[in-house]
Amino acid sequence: MDELEIDREALLATFLAEADETFAHMEQQLLALERTPEDDELLNALFRDVHTLKGAASLVSFDGARDVAHDLEDVLERLRQRTLAVTDTLVTLLLQSVDVLRRAVAEAAAGGDAASEAVLAFRARLAEAARAAVAERAAPAGAGEAPDAHEPHAPHASAARTLRVDVGKLDRMLNLSGEIAIARGRLGEMLERRGGVSPEDALDAHREADRLYLDLQELIMKARMVPIGPTFHQHVRTLRDLAASLGKQARLVMEGEDVEVDTAVIEHIRDPLLHMVRNALDHGIERPEERRAAGKPPVGTLTLRAFHDAGSMVVQVLDDGRGLDVRRIAQQAVARGLASDPARVGPEDAAGLIFEPGLSTADAVTELSGRGVGMDVVRRNIEALRGSVSVESEPGRGTAITLRVPLTLAIIQGFKVGVGGETYILPLDAVSECLELPPEETRDGAPWGVINVRGKPLPYLRLRDHFKVGGAAPQRENVVVVQHGAQVAGVAVDVLHGESSTVIKPLGGLVGAVAGVSGSSILGNGRVALILDVAGILRETLRRAAAQAAA
Repeated sequence: MDELEIDREALLATFLAEADETFAHMEQQLLALERTPEDDELLNALFRDVHTLKGAASLVSFDGARDVAHDLEDVLERLRQRTLAVTDTLVTLLLQSVDVLRRAVAEAAAGGDAASEAVLAFRARLAEAARAAVAERAAPAGAGEAPDAHEPHAPHASAARTLRVDVGKLDRMLNLSGEIAIARGRLGEMLERRGGVSPEDALDAHREADRLYLDLQELIMKARMVPIGPTFHQHVRTLRDLAASLGKQARLVMEGEDVEVDTAVIEHIRDPLLHMVRNALDHGIERPEERRAAGKPPVGTLTLRAFHDAGSMVVQVLDDGRGLDVRRIAQQAVARGLASDPARVGPEDAAGLIFEPGLSTADAVTELSGRGVGMDVVRRNIEALRGSVSVESEPGRGTAITLRVPLTLAIIQGFKVGVGGETYILPLDAVSECLELPPEETRDGAPWGVINVRGKPLPYLRLRDHFKVGGAAPQRENVVVVQHGAQVAGVAVDVLHGESSTVIKPLGGLVGAVAGVSGSSILGNGRVALILDVAGILRETLRRAAAQAAA
């Protein structure tokens, strides 16, 4: 690869990252313009975005995107000159033009050297609609073509994962790196000299280097933190288009937009948020006539809320719709063999059943729902983050779904345990307490069992059997009591090593599919320790306990 190819790759990566930001900004501006069509500054900002995008697309030879942007400029110029009126129909078309631009950029980034037929067809449609827009000045809201709400946005081009960092933070990182280099040099000199250096002086030098390293680590962690607001804003468009396609009216309220979280967490909660917003609008919020009959305002409210709580970030999706249909969920659960008697399925049971794969209360499969996939994706994605999800619902008042995820995926406080010669790590925030396994249970040596803890049964899983670790169990075993949401179970281990900061490493292909494992870490002795998936282990333990109880 020569230097010119490397430069073009860097140029493309920058263009793709900036194009994504421009598209999101254009959508926000268009939605604001729909609410305040007389705002000239909004129109000017939109024009600047499109013009900048056109120039950048031309620079990287993305001719299809450049031509669409040029057509869009023509329409926006007429709007700026007030020879066209801002109507709902025209705003819908302009929003669709953002989708087309995304698609054109993605196609070009994938190697396409000519505009697709779809892009060419849209250019003709855009010009035709612009000419007809004057006649639609007085058209009622929503009278135009229904927005293509179900069609997902064009797939993201292969944009590099990037993060904008304040230059001041980078300067502080550089300064700390320099101080660490000085501290390491001082320590190295002491070790080389040996004689004349007291152990106390060497230890002080080591502590100073360690302090600087921890400062740098904290600074890097803070640099990865980004506000969740832009992620929330993406759903303004989703809500608008879905509501129009379903014949409903809804508004989006956002709270806690400034709450910061690790950029990797943002990437992982994007899909769950989309599924929850779609579900809330499809299943929760009623049509205007139904809401009026129930004494509610015709416009439903969907709230996205974020806040920090006890070292975690909490994201809530709240709607003021009809709430969970417990009776319908119970019927579907019985039909799928998830429950034996619909009369015994209560509201709490229903709140858990909606996450079961394949369970849906929709009467028919549509592009929006009916396959029972969305909430399963929500639970799996959140648990993959070592997070939890809970649901509260009140008939006629609405539903609140709460996600609790860690602030960062890079480092956790872990609790190390040992089985045989292996070390495993449990997330410390999932550990409730540690107990000695009763001697009769140790002698029994069963893969799992139930013990009495202060008058309550506690099912436990023996980690030695779960991971098929060789060797004999010690005479004394311990139980680490772990909790995930409202579920509690025990993990029987040989040794308790205690807590420590754990740097998470991605799983390799060989252990990526092992049940009960969510990651790995390198120990101080160079060996690998597996980080346990508490939610998965809890489910397995409680499943075995339920099977025994039913036998």
